[in-house]
Amino acid sequence: MNGKDLEKVLLWEAPHIGEKAPEQIPEAQDFCEGYKTFLNEGKTERECVKKAVILLENAGYQKFDPKASYKAGDKIYWNNRKKAIIASTIGTKDLNEGLRMNGAHIDSPRLDLKPNPLFEKDEIAYLKPHYYGGIRKYQWGTVPLSMHEDKKMRAVIHAWRRCKS
Repeated sequence: MNGKDLEKVLLWEAPHIGEKAPEQIPEAQDFCEGYKTFLNEGKTERECVKKAVILLENAGYQKFDPKASYKAGDKIYWNNRKKAIIASTIGTKDLNEGLRMNGAHIDSPRLDLKPNPLFEKDEIAYLKPHYYGGIRKYQWGTVPLSMHEDKKMRAVIHAWRRCKS
């Protein structure tokens, strides 16, 4: 057995949707359009959670009540300080038999402005930011930025992320 044959036996190759199921392309494109809209509307964690709540409620989810009892098929969500969200559909089997869990996080690399961010040096105005999301200072020189307001905290300068149609 040569290397190419061994590779085919040992490795799995993801099928290309366009080749294996071309009839699914329109459905995939429709999904992508909705996803691009979500990305365009949610530049920060709070904006993403706000949009997610709307989508969940439109899909029949209701706000979690810790005092309520839920039955199989109930759809609930919990909004954690408007910065994170958990959604669940109550299953039919006992928890002792296990559960299915999907996880994701909202990655929002950004610069948050400090309380008194503006200063001048050598006749140039500067802003003092906090860095979040694993970014480096030198990465922001070529990235278009947009300003987002956080009424409780401060202004947020966020990487301008626009998904082209």
